[in-house]
Amino acid sequence: MSCVVNIALGERSYEILIGAGALERLPEVSRGLQGVVISDANVWAAHGERVLGLLGEGWGHAVLSPGEATKSAGEWSALLETMAEARLDRRAVVVALGGGVVGDLAGFAAASYMRGIRFIQVPTSLLAMVDSSVGGKTGINLAAGKNLAGAFHQPVAVLVDIETLATLPAREFAAGMAEVVKYGAALDADFLAWIEGNVEGIRGHEAGALERMIARCCELKAEVVSRDEREGGLRAVLNFGHTMGHAIEKVTGYGELCHGEAVALGMVYALELSVALRGLPAAEVARVAALLEAFDLPTTPDPGWQWADLLAAMGVDKKAAGGRVRFVLTDRLGSSELPVAVAEAELKAAWERWCGHGIGE
Repeated sequence: MSCVVNIALGERSYEILIGAGALERLPEVSRGLQGVVISDANVWAAHGERVLGLLGEGWGHAVLSPGEATKSAGEWSALLETMAEARLDRRAVVVALGGGVVGDLAGFAAASYMRGIRFIQVPTSLLAMVDSSVGGKTGINLAAGKNLAGAFHQPVAVLVDIETLATLPAREFAAGMAEVVKYGAALDADFLAWIEGNVEGIRGHEAGALERMIARCCELKAEVVSRDEREGGLRAVLNFGHTMGHAIEKVTGYGELCHGEAVALGMVYALELSVALRGLPAAEVARVAALLEAFDLPTTPDPGWQWADLLAAMGVDKKAAGGRVRFVLTDRLGSSELPVAVAEAELKAAWERWCGHGIGE
């Protein structure tokens, strides 16, 4: 094992185990108990038999359709029925094997079945490894918006096996890099500079670069979550880029863009706002956009998107308050402030600048 990151939450504390071969620790962290492995069809085809072989007899499994549309109330309810039919009791364990959709949905099922049973996160996408598998946020989407139903439910362990990234499509790997860049832009300027200096190693899946990158993201999130588990304050800075990102996902129909692609776009928009409202140098917007583009991520909006639709979608986001849209802004890269309400006129002006001319001009 190359790296261990601790999430310090008292009796709910747990470890993130990072490195090649981390999956081999699954029998140990499942503590000899039994339960169900929840995955999607793509991940199951690549890793399912190995995981069941490691866990041994007595384990069931549920295989979901891939994609954001699966993170729904219907699928959540069906999972609970499956768990009940399998006669899982309060000692059972749920293993979430997959990306962010699987982790969020399986985690919410674990949080709500018998009012909460243990679960283990085994993320197989980069985005899940650096972000969604850590911190205990679980949930599903509603018709009105993304992640509007859910619960805070901490896993008992997170196993990050970088070898599983070998089966991840290139587009999904790129989507995960949006969250990686987010940590640098919002929380750690030195890390942002490190990413810029290691683009080729990261794109080439060099083990050392991947382990260091994933570990630093997990360390940054661990620091925030340990201080604010339920997003009462500080943890909201992790939503940098997500207000507009979630709106773009909703307006385009969940699934047209990867979550990370939408977050990349949302970060550039948030930086445009920061130029106007916090004095962020315009060159810094171009700097982040160039880094995102180095990982094949989008940085400019589609001409067909309508401002009124995006504004309406932002209005139902969890970060909205009192009918006003709130954004995480920054006056310098590597540091960000808690979400603040932004006037509609400022939001529209930033949108028009983003649409009407080059990034950061």
